[in-house]
Amino acid sequence: MTRYDFHPEASADLDEIWDYIAADNLDAADRVIADILGAIDGLALFPYQGHRRLDLTSRPLRFAETRGYLIVYASDETPLWVVAVIHGRRSPRLMAAILRTRE
Repeated sequence: MTRYDFHPEASADLDEIWDYIAADNLDAADRVIADILGAIDGLALFPYQGHRRLDLTSRPLRFAETRGYLIVYASDETPLWVVAVIHGRRSPRLMAAILRTRE
């Protein structure tokens, strides 16, 4: 049984991250994605370890950081529902806009 699943656009987030990094270094791209997936696997086991970001969304989503990326997920869903994977240095206004479009 899968412990987590992705919003379709969250899957696209991972593809875009890999493509961006792979343009310079394929091995680094593979490592970053593996680290993100490893972090998501850990979140599936302990979903409340992330924190809320009321400045970005009023929805009951949690955020966890790995490798400079924010993993945005619904901790109350089974399997864990990954809503987005966003670079942590993006504008908070842009992050909030992204999250508003993903139900």
